[in-house]
Amino acid sequence: MMSVIIQVITAVLLLCSISGYMMFTKARLKLQTEFIPVFVCSSIGCAMYFCGLAGYLLPGAVAVFAAGIVLFVLYLAALIRRRAYLNFRISLFLAAFGTGSLFFFHQLLVSRLIHYDNFSHWAIVVKYMLSTNAFPDAASALIDFKNYPLGSSSFIYFICRFAGNSQAVMLAAQGFLIFACFYAMFGVITEKKRFLLYAFLAAGCSVLSIFNITIRISNLLVDFLLPIYTLVLFVMIYKYQREIKKACISIIPVAGFLMIIKNTGTIFAGIGLIYLVYVWLRNRDKPLWKNGLGILLSIGAAFIPCLLWGLHVAAEFKGVENKFEISADSIRNIYGGKSPEEIGQIISLFVKTVFDITSRPAMGVAGFHIAAITAGILAAVLLKKNWNLWKALAALDTVLIGYYVGILGLYIFSMPLDEATRLAGFERYASSIVVLFAGGLILCATVDIENSFYYKTGEVPSYRAFKTAESKGRYQKGIILFTALAVTLLMSEYNGMKTIQRSYKTTLPYKVFKVTGDRWYSGGRVDEARYLFYASDADGQVTDYYLQYIGKYMLYAPNVDGICAFYEDNLIHLLISYDYLVIVESDAEAKYLMKKYFGVSGQEGIYKIIHSGGELAVEPDAPVG
Repeated sequence: MMSVIIQVITAVLLLCSISGYMMFTKARLKLQTEFIPVFVCSSIGCAMYFCGLAGYLLPGAVAVFAAGIVLFVLYLAALIRRRAYLNFRISLFLAAFGTGSLFFFHQLLVSRLIHYDNFSHWAIVVKYMLSTNAFPDAASALIDFKNYPLGSSSFIYFICRFAGNSQAVMLAAQGFLIFACFYAMFGVITEKKRFLLYAFLAAGCSVLSIFNITIRISNLLVDFLLPIYTLVLFVMIYKYQREIKKACISIIPVAGFLMIIKNTGTIFAGIGLIYLVYVWLRNRDKPLWKNGLGILLSIGAAFIPCLLWGLHVAAEFKGVENKFEISADSIRNIYGGKSPEEIGQIISLFVKTVFDITSRPAMGVAGFHIAAITAGILAAVLLKKNWNLWKALAALDTVLIGYYVGILGLYIFSMPLDEATRLAGFERYASSIVVLFAGGLILCATVDIENSFYYKTGEVPSYRAFKTAESKGRYQKGIILFTALAVTLLMSEYNGMKTIQRSYKTTLPYKVFKVTGDRWYSGGRVDEARYLFYASDADGQVTDYYLQYIGKYMLYAPNVDGICAFYEDNLIHLLISYDYLVIVESDAEAKYLMKKYFGVSGQEGIYKIIHSGGELAVEPDAPVG
């Protein structure tokens, strides 16, 4: 009971600490309110990342946590002294956004990890960091993909260090990053009293969830973070295009953090930084060279986390083979070791998949092309407005084509042949760029709509805010339509997450957890015992290593193998190599052999393998918990 109370207190203090940084950012940097959460979260993530690289992960976390508390106390005292709280108001949008976010955070806090990649990397690396208070090194047998950057993992570590180690807290921490990005996107709106703009953008952001349906937000995968972080860069640069200094300051932690979320984060950050250079070159009325120096310095600062990670990988993992690593040798070696026939097969399947109109990414690209072109024509004919949506469409098409070419290069030059020939992960990779493509068009359309109002807010009295009574009626109907669309899509996403979690007890992670529990060890200790997991190979869960990765995560043990069938003539020879047999899914054959040779039931559970003088015995291990 006492430990629960302490955990609640530290979680509340954590929120106070983050709030302290937000107060500081608002007071000192004067950033727009919508940008503050993502700026602060990114800054904390980068700070923890630097501490991890320096080998001071835990002291760094404590220092960042304590500094935030101090800032919170100081600024809260100042607010009370000035009685500024008397002027505190919550807008309708903020109330709606906060309420909607709470529903999703509640769902995340009762969710558990299911997706394969959580156990192969994203969750196990966070568990490793929390257990050792250090970044993985070359000797970390639990971590297979050591060259993956640790940006989001560093932020999740900070949250979990003070809010708890559970899977739910990990998910909520990443959810905080996601909702901070969505909140920042609403910063693109200038006319705060035009609720139609909020309703339209909310509906557009809700549509983006359709392209994330493969993995949803109830996991630690970062493929959704990449595009929405890039959209935040677009919004920040657009809003501060006349204040280049503020734009440069605000994008440094956001772009820097984006580059260390995943290796491909550099590509996404590069897209945002290219837009920054474009804005700089377009605004020639400003001091061109002076601003150019500021932009150069901010881009250089944003690249520091990425460059440090490259140096870290080169120094710490020298000689370690990393997944998706591209070298000059692999390119010269007949296109990454693949024959011309194999490359032709990959290209053919890639082109067919990209233009498969029944796939979600292709439907998204086609649908948003149609929507953008139709909207542009209607604006020109009915409103007599020349929207910038055309320019955005052309620019985003260029990005889309370049990205697809890059994915094809990944399959040819870097990815193992067996994965490349089936385009492993294609839907996730494609969904990321479609989210960016669609989100960019939605943001541009929001600005175009805002610029199309007959009167600007504040130009005339409120009763003349519309040209005619008919236009006001259309405005009100638009609010109802887009609000209904946003609520419907968000409810669909929410119910989808609930459905996934309701079926959790039928999943393999739950079956493993039921047998092994979720084990945590103090002092960075690792379970060195040798485990053999037994389960059916339904959906390839053993042969594709899904079972083994779950076992590694749950047991916090690097020596985990899997098998889907016992052979009587080889049973003793097989088991002699292990310390424990973990039966996750039993069957009649397993029960028969275990009873015949060892006198145990063979039911689901953990069995200790006893080696004694060349003899082998098996007995049930102590129950979990």
